[in-house]
Amino acid sequence: MDELSGKTVFITGSTRGIGREIALRCALEGANIVITGKTAEPHAKLSGTIHTVADEVRQAGGQALAIQLDVRDEQAIAAAAVQAAQQFGGIDVLVNNASAISLTGTMVTSAKKLDLMWDVNMRATFLMSQACIPFLKQAKNPHILTMSPPLNMNEKWFAPHLAYTMSKFGMSMCTLGLAREFANDGIAVNSLWPSTTIATAAVEFNFPAEILNASRKPAIMADAVYAILQRDSRSCTGNFFIDEAVLRAEGVTDFEQYAVSPGTKLYKDLFLE
Repeated sequence: MDELSGKTVFITGSTRGIGREIALRCALEGANIVITGKTAEPHAKLSGTIHTVADEVRQAGGQALAIQLDVRDEQAIAAAAVQAAQQFGGIDVLVNNASAISLTGTMVTSAKKLDLMWDVNMRATFLMSQACIPFLKQAKNPHILTMSPPLNMNEKWFAPHLAYTMSKFGMSMCTLGLAREFANDGIAVNSLWPSTTIATAAVEFNFPAEILNASRKPAIMADAVYAILQRDSRSCTGNFFIDEAVLRAEGVTDFEQYAVSPGTKLYKDLFLE
């Protein structure tokens, strides 16, 4: 078991939702958290900024560094990794959480939407990993964990929203390739995906209200992340983890605690049979 106390966890897209929950869960263990996102000032429709989450991290017992970061900007990505390493003396964990979603068919997906999903999902995962790997190589138990699904080539996952599926599977391909490429460096590279939809702003805006009510809270993902990050990086790599399976392996049996509406039949997430 590897404790996170004093270790540095860099999280993309951590101003709200799953990213924020991961930040707070790791902060409870005394980790240094690098909070990144575009939101530095309060947003009219979305809660949370890099600074409010940094305050929450400190209150939870962690150290915090807030960096305003657009993950589409490769120079900003490289600079953020260097800033984090200089602030805390290294980087132990990278969580590729930032994601863009548009569940639209081919004929109504604009080039702008296509570029956004490709840049925020696949491209940022690749470039963020690339920027952090030199520092992860120096860490004791380094992990890259990406919020992306198991690779499922069933056409039913492509046809309704081809652009989104390609961008998310691009993230998963990064996991597959990086795990093998950097195995000798002892860097664990894994993906994590929820078994059900998670109650986030993305689900609220892209799915009907009844699906939001049939979702689980982001805390289940954060607890699964913490469990994975404690595992030995040399023996735990190249996996496509599902949150519930991770926690069941840890002995968790009460999953109603994570339900938005306990007793409601849960809605299975995309890409899972």
